[in-house]
Amino acid sequence: MPNTVASKGSSGSSRATKVVAPGFSRTTRANVARVSISHPDRVLFPDAGATKLDLAHYYETIADWILPHLVDRPLTLVRCPNGVRAGAKQSGDCFYMKHSKVWTWPAIRRVRIREKTKVGEYLIADSLTALIALVQMSVLEIHTWNSKFADIERPDRIVIDLDPGARVEWRTVIDAARLVRQLLSVLGLESFVKTTGGRGLHIVVPLEPEADWGACLAFARAFAQALVRRQPSLFTERFAKTGRDDKILVDYLRNNRTNTSIAAYSTRARPDATVSVPVTWQELSPARKPDRFTIDTVPPRLARLRTDPWRAYWKLKQRIPRHAVRALEAM
Repeated sequence: MPNTVASKGSSGSSRATKVVAPGFSRTTRANVARVSISHPDRVLFPDAGATKLDLAHYYETIADWILPHLVDRPLTLVRCPNGVRAGAKQSGDCFYMKHSKVWTWPAIRRVRIREKTKVGEYLIADSLTALIALVQMSVLEIHTWNSKFADIERPDRIVIDLDPGARVEWRTVIDAARLVRQLLSVLGLESFVKTTGGRGLHIVVPLEPEADWGACLAFARAFAQALVRRQPSLFTERFAKTGRDDKILVDYLRNNRTNTSIAAYSTRARPDATVSVPVTWQELSPARKPDRFTIDTVPPRLARLRTDPWRAYWKLKQRIPRHAVRALEAM
């Protein structure tokens, strides 16, 4: 019998436009949020068996959760036109796209940002249509700036990125994140935690957009150095991978201008379709491994939640303390 490769989404917005028989070339397209999805049956995440259309449905379902993390933020994207290979962390066909060099759906906003030696053109996804258009572009990872375009030179968050070496256990990563939270609290800063879609954690400090990039980077660097001084056997600020299998890299460069970090609720370019997910501090548990969060499990999780795990994040007004770097250097 003929097969249709597009299935109907939760909102009923997807439809197959052509029916094809087995063995024939697939020219079927599907419509999601007014975006025409080509090759909807293409498997992007082989271990999860998830297709391009599945990814579009995922974002359609969780749009209200992810869009607040994307609105007005310049993007760096990981595009994988042929998906990722089974058993591989990332396919060789995947590549980062920092500047816009291709035609994009009109709903995706283009902005120009002054860089050191040139003006770069960046993309911003402010709407569900723009988000689904990223799927049509075979984007499997969405990375965001720490500032919004409207106030590009003043970040509204700091990200403490804990990147564990191959031999660091999940329990140890959790303990490290709690230590980060404790030290931030000593400085009078409240923080929030999310998985990265890999083995690490992001501790995010929301800010009133007041300090410039240099001040935010100086704080993040001083914080990383304080952690290394406190537990040199566990933490490192050295980015070379050689010799740090037993250590956690504190990647303070997430806070450099034009650098980005994976957006909350974005998928990662991994065969099992893992997702970066905000959680409460109470949810962090050695038994609750980060690979449990995938495009299959995250929508039911969000449907069950009574409140946003980061509810306080959106209303919190805090600033980097005036003498924070000096205090960190004394720790």
